[in-house]
Amino acid sequence: MKKSFLVATSIALLACQQQSNTDLKELYSLPKKLKEVSGITYFPENKLLYTLEDSGNKNAIYAINSDGKLAKTITISNATNVDWEDITKDKKDNIYIGDFGNNDNERKDLCIYKVAKNQLNKDLASAEYKISFSYPEQTEFPPRKKELFYDVEGFFEHENYFYLFTKNRSKNFDGTAIIYKIKNVPGTQKAVKIGEFKTCNNYNHCVLTSATISPDGKKVVLLSHDKIVLFKDYKGDLFHKGTQTEIKLNNFSQKEAIVFKDNNTLLIADEKTNKVGGKVYEFKLK
Repeated sequence: MKKSFLVATSIALLACQQQSNTDLKELYSLPKKLKEVSGITYFPENKLLYTLEDSGNKNAIYAINSDGKLAKTITISNATNVDWEDITKDKKDNIYIGDFGNNDNERKDLCIYKVAKNQLNKDLASAEYKISFSYPEQTEFPPRKKELFYDVEGFFEHENYFYLFTKNRSKNFDGTAIIYKIKNVPGTQKAVKIGEFKTCNNYNHCVLTSATISPDGKKVVLLSHDKIVLFKDYKGDLFHKGTQTEIKLNNFSQKEAIVFKDNNTLLIADEKTNKVGGKVYEFKLK
């Protein structure tokens, strides 16, 4: 759910790795009907990209082929799109929808839906189960403006857990992001805080909009509007305790979705805003 998209300004980053802007390769334009793509996940076997849209849009996921054409629309009959912000899959190719967009930090109905792999060939599918959750640290709805830490736009499933990376909407943004962990089981639970880290203190350039983990589990990448944050060399799921590298994409747009295509290649999607974006890109890590 986006209230506004601010114009880019230049900043100095604490630690960044420069790659050539030619490394961000445009693959294709998204179908015109998909105006507010908020997450993507990838199936290498059939080269399909699955995506969804956020608040105000249909309770549906969309399969896009390698030519950028809409291959299938799957309506989820028993799920409501309050604010779907990301999509991911597990090792068995079950899909998960993150309904946890929370701009104002007021929601008490945060959840994740599981859509089993065998539902993906249907036009009208049903979610197998729903995981409802809350953040134990949040005691006010909404909190004070300097404590708006409970919006999320990026997550992934790994080793039967979900990992959520918060989108900081606090007054006097300082780049703080929190990592939460949730067990992949149906029912209601409290998210477990793993830790926190910082990006930079400029909201336009360092607010987090999506997250992904490499197929081999050795890299975690987070997305912002013009850069990615790469975590490597971590132990277990303490991703923020590994090495943290910022990589400039040299391309500013409303980037909202990222996924690993393979262990060293990323796919990135952005929304079309003022005739900019609405594309899928490929980016190879060096």
